[in-house]
Amino acid sequence: MSKTKKGESKAKAEKKGKADKQAVATTKHNTKTKAGRSAAAPRSAAASAGPVTLAQAKAWVAAKRAVASKAAPRAKGVAAKPLAKPAPPAAMTPGTVAIERQRLDQQHRQAVKQQVRDYKATMTLMKQRGVKGLQPEPAAKGVKAARATKGLPVRPLQILAEGDSWFDYPVPLFGGGVIPHLEHRVGLPILNLAKAGDEVRYMMGVAERKILAKQLQEGCPAGGHWDVLLFSGGGNDIVDNPMALWIKNFDPALKPQEQIHTARFEAALALVRAGYEDLITLRDRLSPDTWLVFHGYDFAIPDGRGICHLGPWLKPTFDLRGFPDRDSAFAVVKVMLQQFAAMLQSLESHSLVSFINAQGTLAPEPASWHNELHPGRAGFKRFSEIFHERLKTLFPGRVLP
Repeated sequence: MSKTKKGESKAKAEKKGKADKQAVATTKHNTKTKAGRSAAAPRSAAASAGPVTLAQAKAWVAAKRAVASKAAPRAKGVAAKPLAKPAPPAAMTPGTVAIERQRLDQQHRQAVKQQVRDYKATMTLMKQRGVKGLQPEPAAKGVKAARATKGLPVRPLQILAEGDSWFDYPVPLFGGGVIPHLEHRVGLPILNLAKAGDEVRYMMGVAERKILAKQLQEGCPAGGHWDVLLFSGGGNDIVDNPMALWIKNFDPALKPQEQIHTARFEAALALVRAGYEDLITLRDRLSPDTWLVFHGYDFAIPDGRGICHLGPWLKPTFDLRGFPDRDSAFAVVKVMLQQFAAMLQSLESHSLVSFINAQGTLAPEPASWHNELHPGRAGFKRFSEIFHERLKTLFPGRVLP
C-alpha cells in the first residue's frame, strides 16, 4: 500500500474514532438529561400554581420518595436489596424476647423518622401552594384594598397526635383508626405518633416522653409551633389482667358501682391522671400555645372478642369474678369508663385543654364494635367526625368545613 493510501486510511480511522466518541458523549448527556428530568418531575409538579388537596400533596411526596429511593442505589453502584426478615428463634428465652423487643423498638423509631419526613414535605407543600377548599382569612382593618380583596393566606392547622389503638388501629379494612379518617375530613396531614397497645405510663415514661418532648420543643417540622396535640390514652391502663384487682366477686345484691373496689380503681386512675398532668406540664413548658385535646372511650362490651391473637381484655376478669352474663359485666364497664371520662373532664380547668366526651355515640350492641375495645370502621369514622367538629370550633377556617 502506498504512503498516500496509508495516510488516507489513518485519517479516516481517526475521524471515525472522533465520531464514535462524540456519539458516546451525546448518549451519556441525553441519559443524564432524561434522568434529571425524571428526578425533577415531582419538583416541577410542586412548582405549578394553585392550591392542592391532601391527596395531591401526599401523591407528590410519595412520587418524590420513590424517585429518590430508586436513584440512590444507582448512584452508589449498588443494587437495592430488600430487608431480610429475622429468623424465628429456636426457643423463646428472656434473651430472645429482649432482642425482639429491641428490634421492634428500632423499627418503630425508624417508622417515626419516615413519618416526620413525609409530614414535613406534605405540609410544606400545602403551606406554599395553599389548601384547596380552605377559604382565605378575612383581611384585618387597615389592610390595603388590593390585598383585602384577595384575602389573607390561610394558615393550615398543624396537628400532632399521640396515643393508642384508637388513633392507630393496624387492622386491614378499618382505615387505621380515628386519625387517618380525621386527616381526610380536615384535609390536612397529621403527624401521628400513636402506637397500638400503648399505655399512658409508657407514653409519658422516659423513652416515649423524649420523642414527644422533642416534637413540642422543636415545633412543627414545616415551621412554627404545633397548633394542637390530640392525645388518646388510658384505656389499656385499666383493662386486661390487672383489672381483676379492682373488680369484686359478683354479688347480685350490689349495684354496678359497688362491684368495684373503689380505692383500688381510683389508684389505677390516679396513675393515668398523673400521666395526663405531666403531659400538660410538658406542654406548658415547651409549647405553651399548643392546644391539648383529650377524649373518653365509648362503652365497650365485654363479649370476649379479641383480634389477631390479642385479647380479650374484659370478659376474662368478669368470668373470674363470677359475673353471670354480659349485661351485668357491661354495667360495671360503663361505670368505670364514666369515672375515667369524669377524671379527664376535670383537666379542662387547665389552660388550652379541651375534652371530647363522645360516650354513648355507638349503639350498645356487638355490631357496633369490631372487638371488646375497638369500634368497627363506621364507628371510627363517626368519632373522626366528632373530632373534626371540635377542631372547627377551636380553629375556625383552618381545616376543611
